[in-house]
Amino acid sequence: MLISEIELREIRLPLVHFFETSFGRTTERRIVLARVIDKDGTEGWGECTAGEGPFYSDEWTDAAWATLKEFLAPMVVGNELEGAAGVFPLMSPVRGHRMAKATIETACWEIEARQAGLPLWKHLGGTFDEIPCGVSIGIQDSPDELLEKIARELAAGYQRIKIKIKPGWDWDIVARVRKRFGDIRLMGDANSAYTLADAPLFQDLDQFNLMMLEQPLSHNDIFDHAELQKQIKTPVCLDESIHSSEDARHAIELGSCRIINVKLGRVGGHAEAKRVEEVCRENNIPVWCGGMLESGVGRAHNIAMATLAGFTLPGDVSASSRYWAEDIIDPPVIVTAQGTIMAPEGPGLGFDVNMARIDSLTVRKETIARKSSASGLR
Repeated sequence: MLISEIELREIRLPLVHFFETSFGRTTERRIVLARVIDKDGTEGWGECTAGEGPFYSDEWTDAAWATLKEFLAPMVVGNELEGAAGVFPLMSPVRGHRMAKATIETACWEIEARQAGLPLWKHLGGTFDEIPCGVSIGIQDSPDELLEKIARELAAGYQRIKIKIKPGWDWDIVARVRKRFGDIRLMGDANSAYTLADAPLFQDLDQFNLMMLEQPLSHNDIFDHAELQKQIKTPVCLDESIHSSEDARHAIELGSCRIINVKLGRVGGHAEAKRVEEVCRENNIPVWCGGMLESGVGRAHNIAMATLAGFTLPGDVSASSRYWAEDIIDPPVIVTAQGTIMAPEGPGLGFDVNMARIDSLTVRKETIARKSSASGLR
């Protein structure tokens, strides 16, 4: 593999409904895409999952754009590699910035899968040709609105409901959901909104038999989570704290969690996601695929990752129509009436990129080539 060109684009994609977590409300996604082209003309697409601001993590759209343009893309373009697994090490002089690195790394995995004539999920070693799906429902303007959204998602067949929680939107909300919907598969995601001093709240939440509580404490903590897990029956799931297979191993050894959420961008791409999955599977820790409000490109990569053997819980990979009036891939991602997604059989991502749609959404573009670079529109 010798990458001859990387084209970066920022697109603006409005959500059909706002999405709110403990750290803010999102109405439009600013997404950085990378089209990576090999010397033989094979291309692959990757998506940066960083948010619009440095709130979920310290990465964000403008920082990712600059890092990709000035450092990461020039490190990759023109270098010959044995395969996609060698792309992340090539970018190792840059510390951190895993979401930006994954933008290029995942695109290279698609190139390699296309060159092998395989769907990406099979090339990665996936074992499931159908994945179970859940939904993530943000904080709503009222409890009644939340209940109605849950009703619609259950009617659509989704197998698990995740609700965002924060101080003041937690115990009473979970109680209302349980009262109306009974013993559905339900979990709460705090996005680091609490401290260990809130352990009594989480002990009170044990009565609701939640599947898990996701990242209740600090975004970079595994020690207080270990103490919390000792004090509650509900499984703790780590998200923001896990950036690598080493992080996963340390958290498991400390007893910080019983479940891990794997996000492709957060761990730096497919190669590291596979290593995290392997560590967890060997330690009987189930994993599932988390979502970052991805467009169809990132969603397709998530589908491929979620076919790996350790992904035994329904993830946040849901239908394109839940987020976008029109996605940037054809066909859009759809969910069966049973709440599953079929892994595509076409080569690479298995979906066609809608270039006309991407062109209409592009607000800036930059090309980094082997012998020259050209600036595009803003």
